[in-house]
Amino acid sequence: MTGYASDCRKESVTARDEGNSLKGRWGRESGYRDVLALAIPLILSRGAMSIQHFVDRVFLTWHSPEAVAAAFAGGMLSFLVLTLFIATAGYTSTFVAQYHGAGREDRVGPAVWQGMYVAVVGGAVHLLLIVPAGSVFRLIGHAGLVEHETAYFRILCLGAGPAIGSAAMSGFFSGRGRPWPTVVVTGLQTSLNMILDYGLIFGKWGLPALGAEGAAVATVISACFSCVLYAGLIMRRRYDSVYRTWRGRMLDVTLFARLLRFGLPYGVQFCLDVGGFVVFALLVGRLGTTSLAATTITFNINSLNFLPMVGFGVAVSVLVGRHLGENRPDLAARSVYSALHLTVLYTAALGALFVVVPGVFLKLFGARADPESFAALRQTVIVLLRFVAAYCVFDGVCIVMASALRGAGDTRFVMVLAIVVSALVLVLPNIIALGVLNASVYVAWTFVAAYIITLSFGLVARFLGGKWRSMRVIEEAPAFVPPQLPETPPSTSEP
Repeated sequence: MTGYASDCRKESVTARDEGNSLKGRWGRESGYRDVLALAIPLILSRGAMSIQHFVDRVFLTWHSPEAVAAAFAGGMLSFLVLTLFIATAGYTSTFVAQYHGAGREDRVGPAVWQGMYVAVVGGAVHLLLIVPAGSVFRLIGHAGLVEHETAYFRILCLGAGPAIGSAAMSGFFSGRGRPWPTVVVTGLQTSLNMILDYGLIFGKWGLPALGAEGAAVATVISACFSCVLYAGLIMRRRYDSVYRTWRGRMLDVTLFARLLRFGLPYGVQFCLDVGGFVVFALLVGRLGTTSLAATTITFNINSLNFLPMVGFGVAVSVLVGRHLGENRPDLAARSVYSALHLTVLYTAALGALFVVVPGVFLKLFGARADPESFAALRQTVIVLLRFVAAYCVFDGVCIVMASALRGAGDTRFVMVLAIVVSALVLVLPNIIALGVLNASVYVAWTFVAAYIITLSFGLVARFLGGKWRSMRVIEEAPAFVPPQLPETPPSTSEP
């Protein structure tokens, strides 16, 4: 018996080592091929959103430095509130993945609908924020930008509900490992947004020239368009018959509570994480329009690295959730390491490009901008891109590891870690450096790099600890009890 147990342990160690090695990983289950099959559509989807934000900021840069600065401050504050609800509602993808892995397809539709109820609450909260928005931006005190920042924020609030609803419904496709419909919807949304952006920012095709406010209107219209498309797709009879995407529309208090239990910490973490960067942006704004505009451009160039990695993160979360639903944590771990290898390769290559050929990423921004005003921006952005290059690999590690833990349901740890590291390494040092010592924008970005690097080490340590292997977000399936057949009375007939 002892020999048999020893053999089993050796076999387990061998399987684990093979799963985490490079040799033969391409064709293995949860290897590179499986990860890419799911990640590529999600990367394209996130990449489309990255292009949308990138083009939006390019158009605003062409319009004026004031327009792009106002859009950054107003947009970041809007995104701060929106992320709480989008991340919570979007956590439906993990529920869908685990239900799907466990073969409980009838619970998929109801799980998505609980995310839709989060969207209703989130939309209502955003409408309540419209009135006090002016006071908030006056308190921030960006001279000459308050009116445009306020208008930009208020318009974005109108599209919050549809944006959150789209996040919840996209989980129906990504959670089941069928992400291509999200590519189509996101592609159409991005195309519409870019067309409306150009028309409403510059006043083309008979549309009014609204500047930054026009960009916000385009965002709201495209968000509503996306929500309608998703609803039309998932409510079809073919899905309802299997997943109860329409019949499961009632509020399930128990399931809604489970979504909040696991999804809300993710939402809080995401919100506070963004909040740290909002505080960072507001502090940078006090250094002047040039520093804020340069930071805006750098963050948008960085989105070429960040948003596709979010696609990898969703893929990891789905694969971990699915395999844990199947009670196969070994495959879940293998999918994480496969994604990690690919992520490091991509981010390292892009980081090298940020250092070697930064001008390539700046050409579009400077194409139609005023040469004199853009010259100062260009030099600052080139330096800031070196900071991005220094941390972008660690950023990819953060996304993969955090997504793996969230796919298992370890959202509270990720929330606490992100809050502590953000407060101690990003927010407080920048308040002292920028608010008290009047340091430069480069000092501020040093703390950004330190924050991301520190967070990556904490997440890796938690993952290697292995507690996530025994976690689940879905309830246990009720045990099957065979029906009791009535006893057959003894026969009284004669043979």
